[in-house]
Amino acid sequence: MNKVECTLCPRHCKLAEGQRGDCRVRTNVDGKLFSLVYGTPCTVHVDPIEKKPFFHILPGSTAFSLATAGCNLHCLYCQNWQISQTPPEKAEHIDMPPDEVVRQAKRHQCRSIAYTYSDPVVFYEYTYDTCVSAKRNGILNILVSGGYIEQKPLIELCQVADAIKIDLKGMTDDFYIKMCKAHLKPVLDTITTIKKQGVWLELCNLVVPTWNDSDKDILALVRWVKDNVGPDTPLHFSRFSPMYQLNDLPPTPLETLNRAWDIAKSEGMKFIYIGNVPGHPGNHTYCPHDGKILIRREGYDVIENHLKDGACEYCGTKIPGIWS
Repeated sequence: MNKVECTLCPRHCKLAEGQRGDCRVRTNVDGKLFSLVYGTPCTVHVDPIEKKPFFHILPGSTAFSLATAGCNLHCLYCQNWQISQTPPEKAEHIDMPPDEVVRQAKRHQCRSIAYTYSDPVVFYEYTYDTCVSAKRNGILNILVSGGYIEQKPLIELCQVADAIKIDLKGMTDDFYIKMCKAHLKPVLDTITTIKKQGVWLELCNLVVPTWNDSDKDILALVRWVKDNVGPDTPLHFSRFSPMYQLNDLPPTPLETLNRAWDIAKSEGMKFIYIGNVPGHPGNHTYCPHDGKILIRREGYDVIENHLKDGACEYCGTKIPGIWS
C-alpha cells in the first residue's frame, strides 16, 4: 500500500500514494512525505511587529512577514481563508528559498522574520530552515500560530525560534471541534511547552460573540493562562469582525472587550491588551508596579517608549520581553 503517516500535527494523517493531508500541502510521493510549499510563499509583506501582534518585542520595528498556502486548522472566521483554506496550486506564489528570505529581510532593514498569515506549522521545514539562516544573520524569528502541532517537532522548532504567539481560540473542546475542526488539549500542551523551552510567548484570544464571550469562558481562559504560563505572559483580547463563514455575527461589542480586560486585571494578569480597537487604553503597555504608560501606541505606531534597558524609566521595574 506504500502508506505514510504524517506525525507533524495531532491529526496524524495516513496517506496513500499521491494523497494529501488535511492541510492540503503535504503528500505521499513514492512512500515518502513531501511538502508542496517549501520555498514558495504566496504572500510576503513588511509589517509593523505590532500587527502580529507582538507587544513585548522590539516595539516600533518591522518584521519581514511571509506565509505559504494551507493550514491544519479550519476556523470558521479565518481572516486569511483565501490562502489558508486553499491548495497551493491555486495560490499565486514566488520562489524564495530560506537564504533569500534572510537577504530580503536585511534589504528591508527588518529586525525579525515573521512566519504568519496561514500557519508555520504546515510549512514547517521551510520555517525551520529559514529560522536557522536568520539566526546566523542576527535576525529574530517570530512565529504566529494556532499551536496545533506535536511535541517533538515543536521542541525542535523552539531551538531556533525567538518568540511565538499562539492564538488560544477558546477554552472548551466543543469550541475547537465546532469552530476549528480540531481539539483543545494539543494547543494547551503547545503553550506550556513553549514556556518551558524558554521561548518568548504571547497569547491572543479573538472574542467571538455567542461563541466564547461569556464571563465564564473568559475567566476560565485567564485562570488557565495565569496558572500554567504565569501572570507576566502578554494576553491580547481581539475584536472579532464578520469574516468567512461567520458573516452573520456582529463585531464584538466594546463592553465585552472591556469586561475581558477587567477580568484579566482582577485575576492578576500584568500585561493585558485589547486588539482591533484603535485608541483603546488597552493598546498601551503599562508598568505593573506604578501603572504608568511605558509604551503608548496609536494603531500599529509606537508614539512613546519609556523603557530603559528593559525597565520602567520611572520606577526601575523590569518588564519581560525582548527589547533590544
